[in-house]
Amino acid sequence: MVRITKVHTGGGDGGETSLVDGSRVPKSDSRIEIVGTCDEVNAMLGFVLMEVERLPDAHADGGQRVTVRRVKQVCSKAIGRLQSELFDLGAELACPLENIPEFMQLVDQEDSDRLVDEMDAWNEELNPIESFILPTGSGPIAAMHLARTTTRRLERAMVSMKDEMRPLSLQYVNRLSDWIFVLTRWVSFRLGEEETLWTPKGKREAGIVEMTKRQSENI
Repeated sequence: MVRITKVHTGGGDGGETSLVDGSRVPKSDSRIEIVGTCDEVNAMLGFVLMEVERLPDAHADGGQRVTVRRVKQVCSKAIGRLQSELFDLGAELACPLENIPEFMQLVDQEDSDRLVDEMDAWNEELNPIESFILPTGSGPIAAMHLARTTTRRLERAMVSMKDEMRPLSLQYVNRLSDWIFVLTRWVSFRLGEEETLWTPKGKREAGIVEMTKRQSENI
């Protein structure tokens, strides 16, 4: 059991911090940037859960929205597990590869394969993708897209130090961004939301200037 009685130590006042093995590095170190990005992904997933929990459980007439309840159940269990796995990953990333303690809990192949199994289960309900999907939508959907793009940034940062990372950790993060994308599509489908698709240039609507002028005339 972890027991922390004081958060502030003053040890980082000079712009340095400690890795898990006790070595000191600047807070601008590439490894610290990676750890911070992993924490950012975790925080974004917490934001996703908040948005999911905000979904109304009842229709306007008071009837229960069973679909919403089921979305909440899946997201709460799946993302809750992911947040703990990301915490484990962050601890691993905060330690040089050659000095990872034997007692440290690491994401493993089972964790990585589970992401694929869950994606496959969600994909069974979804139609094939026939256009690029734009990162927008209701609160939970937009938040998931942001979490996905942040995960890709984590992956890029890890690739920049590929030789100092476990290949399995990099595999896990690559699959995680796909997992978030598929979950986003599944939640959109379950909630009955239309995905916002990319529009080719020749079909994009113009006329914003005219629209603005008409609105001004009607003020």
